[in-house]
Order: sequence, then C-alpha cells, then structure tokens
Amino acid sequence: MVIVAKIVEEKFLKIDGNKIRYLESGHSKKTVVLLHGLGASAERWLNVLPYFSKNYHVIVPDLIGFGLSDKPHIDYTPELFSEFLEKFFAKIGIAHLNLIGSSLGGQIAANYTSTHTDEIEKLILVSPAGAMQQSTPALDAYVMAALYPNEITAKNAFELMEGSGEEVPQEIITGFVERMQLPNAKLAFMSTILGLKNSKPITTKLDSIKTPTLIIWGSEDPVIPIDYADSFISSIQDCRFFRMDGCGHTPYVQEPEIFATKALEFLNGI
Repeated sequence: MVIVAKIVEEKFLKIDGNKIRYLESGHSKKTVVLLHGLGASAERWLNVLPYFSKNYHVIVPDLIGFGLSDKPHIDYTPELFSEFLEKFFAKIGIAHLNLIGSSLGGQIAANYTSTHTDEIEKLILVSPAGAMQQSTPALDAYVMAALYPNEITAKNAFELMEGSGEEVPQEIITGFVERMQLPNAKLAFMSTILGLKNSKPITTKLDSIKTPTLIIWGSEDPVIPIDYADSFISSIQDCRFFRMDGCGHTPYVQEPEIFATKALEFLNGI
C-alpha cells in the first residue's frame, strides 16, 4: 500500500457542476481506464495500479454517485453513466483508450463500448453485471450493508462476496461503511439498482461490440455466478475468457498479480 501511494495522484474535475474525483498514475501515451462496481470507489483498484502504471497512463474515476464524487439527486440509469463517461473522457482529453470494468463498472463499460466501439481499443469485463435478472444471497447482504452501513453488516457482506473463505482486509470494510454514510450515498446506490432493473438486459447490446474483449470471472463468485459468463462470451464477436480459480467477485483484489498479468497480456497483444 505504501508503494501504491507514491505513484498515484488524486485529482478532481467538474462535470455539469458536479465534483468528480479520480486517481491518476503512469505517463504512457497508452491509456487504460478502470471502472469500479456498485457502492465501491477507485480504491478497489489500488492493488493492481502498480502493474498497469508501468506501461500505461491509468485513470480511475469515482463514478458519479459513488466514492468521493458528488451524488446529485438524479436517476442513476445506464444512460446516465454512459453520458457521464462521455463527458469525463472529453474533459480529461482522451479519445482512444482501453476500458476495464468490474461488476456494475463492467456493465457500464460494455454499454458504453456498444455505442462507442471506435473509441475503445480493448475491453476487459470483470464479473460484469447486466445479465443476471434475479438476486443472490451475497448481493442481498451487500444491499443490506449499504442501507444499514456498520461493521457487522459490511463484514458479513464482504465475507460472502469474497467467496474464498479468507479474511477480508479491515480497510475494505471500514472504507465501505464510511462511503455509505456520506450524504446521498444510499440514494445513489438504490437509484442505481432500480435504474438497472428497469433497463433492458445488457445482453441485448453485446452483439454491437466490435472491440476485442476479455472476460475475467472468479470461479467462486457468489454475487454474479460464473455461469453468467456464457451470456457475454457467446454474444461479443471477438471475445476471450479467463477463469480465475478460487476467487470471488473481485479477483483483482484477491489475486492482483495474476489478474494484472492476464489483463496486460491481452492489452499488449500477447
């Protein structure tokens, strides 16, 4: 964690009057943007940042409504997040990039790429949301932790989401509780869930993705089970798949070196 802190810069910008926070690292001309999941923040990617920033300019936003970004009273729909990305990329001046999204961030990344294929050079989706139409016990526990954020509910949720039985780092639990206690955090969280439920499944848009794509999924994911990977693999034209054995919903947190190695092999054309 000390090593990461030395190479990452925290920055802020304004989009439609809303303050947006993001992390930036690396000085390459090649850019990779990392999108976090529901209720998370840019910090979820800290374990893999040192690997990516060696050869890439890495940008990790707190999506609008999450982390330390503003949480306006708006409807958090898939269309909103696509518009947000479009404005965010324009604001920081990047036209061509590689995009990596986890869970909700994966659904947002896939949705955006389906209509901006020429902008996205390569796409990596990590246990993406959007195909599963019903909840799971782990997701239910996570929603409960968001609505009633405390050490007990958060610890229970993250232990279920981990999927491996290993102890969850305390900073993950504490960080989630602190974020969910921020003004309007619960509103944005629940509005996002409702927005996703009332939208068409992402599978209806996947055949529009022409960008080379890699799907990475934890074999023990209890939030969005790995069985849903087939919906993405069969629909995206140029799609590869890597199963991360023994990992739950966030393999880049559990096994950052393995995750980064496979992701970079794909991005670098190996």
